[in-house]
Amino acid sequence: MDIKQSFGEFIVTKRMDQGISLRKMAEQLQITPAYLCDMEKSRRQPPEKPLLDRMVEALFLTDAERLYLYDMAGSLRGEVSPDLPEYIMANGVVRVALRKARDKHVNEEAWLQFIRQMENQA
Repeated sequence: MDIKQSFGEFIVTKRMDQGISLRKMAEQLQITPAYLCDMEKSRRQPPEKPLLDRMVEALFLTDAERLYLYDMAGSLRGEVSPDLPEYIMANGVVRVALRKARDKHVNEEAWLQFIRQMENQA
């Protein structure tokens, strides 16, 4: 994952692109303006997935931007991107595959090949 800007910078940029004031966005997100300001200034950790999902909607993010937001949030929190745990935990075969890949030290090229195969099946 290539993070080019901070979580807060990303939120500010997208909010301003939409012409939404900090107060208006905080109202839409059902949080205080101070809390949003702290996130934008990187004084707080990124929020949990429910609030991230509301941010995605409020900022009209594309699918790629949504995934970037999730990846930034997970990275900054030292966790898996927040859109993945539910899927991983609901699918035992996924957990087995991830553990086998970890234990076998599967490299990036093998993962990229797997992704290409998945994309060709869609």
